[in-house]
Amino acid sequence: MQKEGKWVIISNTNPIIYALSDSIGGTAESVIKATVSQFTETKFDVIRIPYINNKEQIDEALQEAAQHQAVVCYTIVNPRLREHLADRAVELQIQVVDVLGPMLRAIQKNSGLLPKNQAGLIHALDHEYFKRVEAVEFAVKYDDGKNPLGLLKADIVIIGVSRTSKTPLSMYLAHKQLKVANVPLVPEIVPPPELFKVPHHKIIGLLIDPYKLTDIRMTRLKAMGLSEDAEYADVERITEELDYAKGIMRRVHCMIINVSNRAIEETAGIILDYYYKNNAARR
Repeated sequence: MQKEGKWVIISNTNPIIYALSDSIGGTAESVIKATVSQFTETKFDVIRIPYINNKEQIDEALQEAAQHQAVVCYTIVNPRLREHLADRAVELQIQVVDVLGPMLRAIQKNSGLLPKNQAGLIHALDHEYFKRVEAVEFAVKYDDGKNPLGLLKADIVIIGVSRTSKTPLSMYLAHKQLKVANVPLVPEIVPPPELFKVPHHKIIGLLIDPYKLTDIRMTRLKAMGLSEDAEYADVERITEELDYAKGIMRRVHCMIINVSNRAIEETAGIILDYYYKNNAARR
């Protein structure tokens, strides 16, 4: 018997369970494996038949299952196909287990919402999840100018002086599946040469009112148990840093956002709008 492009060898003695699905069938197979683990003295043959999208495929699979006196476990979201499978199972006197149907009906009854009845959505969600994880790992790896090589791989590069929310913004945008690197701008430290190779539309410069930044840095020093009189929070020093940062931002011709009275979410919204508009214009 051939399933999923390969031959499945069925034992003459092991009980057989079919896993039917209108997607890849991983959920049904996982349920089967969890169940048969309770029967430790017996081995089971599991036959997975994925991507079912018509009644003929169901009929063929159930006829095979009937010949082998097999149990059928299925995850089919299409209500028409699910109903057909249940009816044919009664006709053929096959034991079947509907994994998704009862849960779909329970949630629909409890919430009043209608399911999409679209196969494979969980795998689309998984893909989005892994993209977010990848973006978060990227943001951590290339945070605070740690590795300049990441600047050329990033979707967005954020630059600005210390305490302008570069890291929180990077992480927020990472959860939107964007790979973000950030670079601190300090007068005594020359920016990495990679920064000047990044296309200008990918760079975002952050500026802030010097007195607002003084308050933020003083709070930071206090939290760390350090003197609030440190140069780090001195308004003249901060003004010097901001002037230096403006010079770098002019040099790279980047978009500049003043974050003085903006929440992280608001600044991120501006960046996302800018990013998607630029991407659309370049398609």
